[in-house]
Amino acid sequence: MSMPSITELLVILGIVALVFGTSRLRGIGSDLGAAIRGFRGAMKDDSSTPGASGQSGMDSGEPDGRGR
Repeated sequence: MSMPSITELLVILGIVALVFGTSRLRGIGSDLGAAIRGFRGAMKDDSSTPGASGQSGMDSGEPDGRGR
């Protein structure tokens, strides 16, 4: 199966715009963009915080019950 051509993609985009309406598509796009920006911000905050990898109890020397 081959990739759709640009004319096929434009026809599909036109049909979607007719079905949903441009204002609703604009709202969906902005909501999706905000969600992606929020996810990236959360990932950046987690990676910059020391000890955020979830292994805080591993360095204490306390047994955690795993491996039995």
